[in-house]
Amino acid sequence: MTDTPQPPASRPSGQEQFLSILSREEALARFAAALFPRPLAVEERPILRALGLPLAADVVAPLDIPPFDRSSVDGYAVRSADIAGAAEGRSVPLVLAGATIHCGTAPTQALGPGEAVGIATGAPLPRGADAVVMVEHTDEANGRVFVRRSAAAGQFVAYAGSDIARGETLLRAGTLVGSREIGMLAACGIARVPVVRPPRVAVLSTGDELVAPGEALGPAGIYDSNGPIVAAMIEENGGEPHLLGIVRDDAAALETVMRDALATHDMLILSGGTSKGAGDLSHRIVSRLGAPGIVAHGVALKPGKPLCLAVCDNKPLVVLPGFPTSAMFTFHDMIVPILRRMAGLPARTDTRVEARVPLRLPSELGRTEFAMVSLVEGDDGLVAFPGTKGSGAVTAFGQADGFVTIEALADHLPAGARVPVTLLTPSLRLPDLVIVGSHCVGLDRVTAPLAQEGLSVRTVAVGSLGGLAAARRGECDLAPIHLLDEATGTYNAPFLAEGLELVPGWRRMQGIAYRPGDARFEGRSVEEAAAAALADPACILVNRNAGSGTRILVDRLLGGARPDGYANQPRSHNAVAASIAQGRADWGVTIEPAARAAGLGFIPLAEEHYDFALVTSRSGRPAVQAFLASLRSPESRAALEAIGFRPAD
Repeated sequence: MTDTPQPPASRPSGQEQFLSILSREEALARFAAALFPRPLAVEERPILRALGLPLAADVVAPLDIPPFDRSSVDGYAVRSADIAGAAEGRSVPLVLAGATIHCGTAPTQALGPGEAVGIATGAPLPRGADAVVMVEHTDEANGRVFVRRSAAAGQFVAYAGSDIARGETLLRAGTLVGSREIGMLAACGIARVPVVRPPRVAVLSTGDELVAPGEALGPAGIYDSNGPIVAAMIEENGGEPHLLGIVRDDAAALETVMRDALATHDMLILSGGTSKGAGDLSHRIVSRLGAPGIVAHGVALKPGKPLCLAVCDNKPLVVLPGFPTSAMFTFHDMIVPILRRMAGLPARTDTRVEARVPLRLPSELGRTEFAMVSLVEGDDGLVAFPGTKGSGAVTAFGQADGFVTIEALADHLPAGARVPVTLLTPSLRLPDLVIVGSHCVGLDRVTAPLAQEGLSVRTVAVGSLGGLAAARRGECDLAPIHLLDEATGTYNAPFLAEGLELVPGWRRMQGIAYRPGDARFEGRSVEEAAAAALADPACILVNRNAGSGTRILVDRLLGGARPDGYANQPRSHNAVAASIAQGRADWGVTIEPAARAAGLGFIPLAEEHYDFALVTSRSGRPAVQAFLASLRSPESRAALEAIGFRPAD
């Protein structure tokens, strides 16, 4: 009997086709749609362990920085009026009053007319002083100091709250914590912050041919380069890689390892096992690990066609092609955007850009200067807005996007110059909304919801008049203003130029702040309090800077009087409150929330209008519309009312 040939037993061919070949855009869209929206993983960490991570919530400054008016140079604290006529060859003698004030030492003696006192860099200013003269411009002999150069009020003085104001948003959610941000947090006494926990990513390499680096290479074996490459790219893009090694082509063993990896990690990335060969097991196992499973298998990329993207019970699972070039390309192009989004990181960008400097930027001859700038989108391209804070401010670095270089032989950069900007980080994201003008803590309440929509906001505090100028030049979307027109008694509208329109904001109560228990103010009306203060030569005022809306109110209240302290002109409400609370001044005009936060008494003076000059040509931008919607929302109105403001009707 002869054997009759039989057909071969049925078995899987191992040649199943890919589900479909998708475009790069469709594959990425499917992957993202299956994963997002999803909450970020949040944990609280000590600030040093937060390095490199994005903040999970806004961080609000709990105090003013500096907490007191302080000297920014070694020299002598003086009253600027005493040395108005000083010059080289015509020095002005002042009597030395007491010992030099050092850092960490609170002044115990007020500075009277014709007196000066030595002061170290960073030391607090004594009551009565409004300027500091550098030691290089003085001579000291026989209990007197001879001043050879005049000083304007505020010279070499860092006012309380001039760097960071209590209650302002110090760092926004999503900000990457670097050494600069750690300095800002530490300066405010903040020891722990909420951050986005790095996604824990398991990395597996599959294949019988693979050998771990460092082991002997057998016949037909190759070293596993994909595992280390992928692990390094994960760390570069905000993930925490866990390299689990090599798994052989055994379906049961591979499935066990994959299940364990998914159970203990936020993401699983494999390399190899994505094509149509009988030994390519990874993508077959994926369908058993959770819904919805594979969302893309086969992408129109070269290299990278076999890429497999899946989501298993809300956890991303990626099977990269086995060839290293394909694995690297597909990871960089397709996986990095997802990983960085899970890590709360922005997209990567270039590190050098060209931008226009809108204002003349002076510099000191003989020294190369690096000027910190914030980048915004102007009508004619990028605009590099120079920082307004001094070298002693930790936020000079922390809130800048980059810097421009002014060479030693130049004494300025001219307004309108186009210059290269060196970015401080490679992950620059231009703000979606730019607000330039008068700052208010209420802004933080209105712009906070925009971050939840993925919109970034840049605020630059330059005062009401500076904001209007920036708006006219097309360098911002909105300019917050609170300017009173003396002729009409009307706020803000008379100051608008063509191309600008008024958006009502909120009302802030301005008033006289004073230390509780001061009989010159306690229980009095505004008029009575001002009269009592002006009648007492020992009652020191703290003023506001020219160009601010508050300065207009102060001048109207004084009626032409110029009391002691008039030349003391800090640039913020918090600085005014700090000066009074710390006894360097007795009274001043500020907003009610700043006075209350400092524990001061408050006499209402006028409800000012804090409004917005909107650049009409930008009114249709999505970020502008989002801001206007937030401004009108019940949530923002309630948030404004909670801090003492009254939303406009």
